[in-house]
Amino acid sequence: MSSAGSSPRRLIGACGVLLAVPLAVLGATAAPAQAAQGTTSQAALTCQGQGVDRTAKARYRSEIVIHAPLHTIWNLQTDVEDWPSWQKPAAPMTIKRLDPGPLRKHSRFRATIQLPPNPPAPPGTVVISSTVRQLQHGKCIRWTGPADGPGYHIDGVHVWNFVKVPGGVLVRTEESHSGEQADPNSDMGLEAWLKDLKAAAETRPCS
Repeated sequence: MSSAGSSPRRLIGACGVLLAVPLAVLGATAAPAQAAQGTTSQAALTCQGQGVDRTAKARYRSEIVIHAPLHTIWNLQTDVEDWPSWQKPAAPMTIKRLDPGPLRKHSRFRATIQLPPNPPAPPGTVVISSTVRQLQHGKCIRWTGPADGPGYHIDGVHVWNFVKVPGGVLVRTEESHSGEQADPNSDMGLEAWLKDLKAAAETRPCS
């Protein structure tokens, strides 16, 4: 985060040109992040040729420009166990890597979310078990996995693209949900995720 007395704007100037499902589970939709545009009509994002499930009941895509170095954004996004330190989940959440080393193809991680009472849905625990299927360092990530809870099952596919642009990085993301509980009207928490990633990256001291 930013050092004492340093605003995000000052940190950006000093550098020069340089998790989502919980909200869907709760049935909440985050307020759109500034400069992010949600859509389901564009061509699917891909990582090494693989994208979301185009036949899924629910799909959502969004993007945002982040004024921070690519390595800062990449490190935040791939340090999955640290996500709760900069994201603002709608319910208590913990994330655990299931293998050592940097995030890579075949890496696995598990998110555990404690749901409060939200009638008609009962309170309980939702577990999201994800496996990285494709990863190209500094460019893209794609993971898949189910979310399971009381009376709840969704199969998800999530793709991230990172593209350097003047002044920062264009971050694009797309997610698909399959299953009876998939909500085609939900943003799947992606707007909040992008907003939190932008805030975290732009307030990190440059290294």
